[in-house]
Amino acid sequence: MTENPTTPDLPRVRLKPKANARGMRRGFPWVYDNDLVTDRRTRAITPGALAVLEDSERKPISLVAVNPTSKIICRVLDIDLNAPVDTGWFATRFARALALRERLYDAPYYRLVHAEADGMPGVVIDRFGDTCVVQPNAAWADARLDQLAEALAQVTGVTTILKNASGRTRALEGLDDQSSVLLGEAPTKPLQVPMNGATYMADLTGGQKTGLFYDQRPNHAFAASLAKDARVLDVFSHVGGFALATLAGGAALALAVDGSAPALELAEKGAEAGGMADRFTTRQGDAFEVLTVLVQQGAQFDVVICDPPAFAPNKQALDAGLRAYERIAKLAAPLVAEGGYLGLCSCSHAADLAKFREASLRGIGRAGRQAQLLYTGAAGPDHPQLPQLAESGYLKAVFFRL
Repeated sequence: MTENPTTPDLPRVRLKPKANARGMRRGFPWVYDNDLVTDRRTRAITPGALAVLEDSERKPISLVAVNPTSKIICRVLDIDLNAPVDTGWFATRFARALALRERLYDAPYYRLVHAEADGMPGVVIDRFGDTCVVQPNAAWADARLDQLAEALAQVTGVTTILKNASGRTRALEGLDDQSSVLLGEAPTKPLQVPMNGATYMADLTGGQKTGLFYDQRPNHAFAASLAKDARVLDVFSHVGGFALATLAGGAALALAVDGSAPALELAEKGAEAGGMADRFTTRQGDAFEVLTVLVQQGAQFDVVICDPPAFAPNKQALDAGLRAYERIAKLAAPLVAEGGYLGLCSCSHAADLAKFREASLRGIGRAGRQAQLLYTGAAGPDHPQLPQLAESGYLKAVFFRL
């Protein structure tokens, strides 16, 4: 950590005596508003501006971005108090992030920046070949988008950069919901994305979040390993996530269920692009209702996967969310043929692996089935975790043999 007396003074913000300064020094990246002394000067700081974070004894800890309007009032950017958060600073972080992904993947389709774990708090960037989609979900990054985009193009060579402003956390940061083009031209049609032997269609301007979920890649691959000659049911399928991967793995047929007609249309186009259309069908509808109908019809599948949205996005929703996960498992289990496989997923921050697994097993038990736990998965390595921040390890996947 350095302090250069010639550097213009930054505002100083101070932790309260009972705040966990030791945790901050050991890498925890956030300061909540109730842990900071919020006097008149602190409240007057422009959202996204830089400041020096001090402990309660006024000893400096780190360089932070401040947003007085957010519950997360400070986000740690650097341990160098004089780090210039400019184009060069972004380029250094992008180069580090790119080196990891190029080691992991032989094609440029991955999450390039996973927020705090890649040293860019609140920033998510997914790469689709020559196009990157940026979600600047924190005020400090939103205020520096020009520098961010310049560095991103410089390091990666991409020719198109899109800003996606649909992130739920942008509202919590006091930011707008206006998406835009930062470089190049927005694609006029979905892009083809190769993954696990399948072809996915990513709608980068009208789809969910950045257009495709890369995080399930290793779990898709495990499901595909179970799928040779299997009948597959993929519930909450989005653009065909598990269904297309299992078809690429040799499934005899796959049925994709989702509430979104546009998402299922993209799934169908992906099946066509991969030469799998003759083995692929879709059904639009509420997942709970479709599962209920399939059970009533006595349908059976060799592999069933349910990958719902976050039922427990925060602690307040945890109990209701766990009941929803239990209900999904209870509805899905009867559809699994004897000796078949049930995959259940959760992207809820608030439901840890143990609670999610327990809820899933309760549902399986209530359906009168017995289970062997075969596989426990998380997000792929292009979604690294910051060990100090539990929220960075949000995705859980468990596969059972029933």
